[in-house]
Amino acid sequence: MQKDIASDMIDPIPLWRVALPNRPLTGLTVLVVEDSRFASEAVRLLCLRSGARIRRADCLRSAQRHLQTYRPAVVIVDLGLPDGDGAGLIRQIATTEPRVPVLLGISGDPDLADVALAAGADGFMAKPIESLAVFQQMILQALPAETRGIGLRILPDEVIQPDASGLRDDLAHVAEILSSAQDTAAVDYIAHFLAGIARSAHDPVLEAAATALARDRDAGHGLASDLARISGLVHERLAAVAGL
Repeated sequence: MQKDIASDMIDPIPLWRVALPNRPLTGLTVLVVEDSRFASEAVRLLCLRSGARIRRADCLRSAQRHLQTYRPAVVIVDLGLPDGDGAGLIRQIATTEPRVPVLLGISGDPDLADVALAAGADGFMAKPIESLAVFQQMILQALPAETRGIGLRILPDEVIQPDASGLRDDLAHVAEILSSAQDTAAVDYIAHFLAGIARSAHDPVLEAAATALARDRDAGHGLASDLARISGLVHERLAAVAGL
């Protein structure tokens, strides 16, 4: 088994957690590895409503630093990160002893569920991640039975709506990358990142543009018109968000 993630500084999960019915994740620490501020804010709000603590890493390097210091109860990994493949991190965590109790993959592309599960994830959540009941259930069903808490649990119907400031930061990030995008890696990252933003923001036009970019990139077509269209859409949305 791999030993490169330290296991000598562990936050153990108590065998019995005093979790309130409406705070079923009390006592758990969640590490979300996600480069989108908007998606990270959604997970933060879901954790807050559920009683969990949250830490965030925005890239693989930052995630490694977190995991060398402590072991959270739950790790949620985006499959597309700015410095590498999230599936590789899932595979690493899944084969390290003692294993993190709950390991989940997330993506704006629901077709990547099989990739996350094949890498060793316990489950997969497609963006947007906004249903409190789905979030809680996904984590609780992956926890060892003796750590799930006891008693009846209220199934919430709350849907999380992150603050628009996170969306603004994500769009500004895309605009910055677009201004200097020269290589294949940058184009691939833009397509993946933008698709996730669009799904989280319920923006089908922006999602379609990101999908078209990925499709034309895979087909070897010219990308100038795709990138110009995306740039226009991103700046339109930045102007709209700035007015909120």
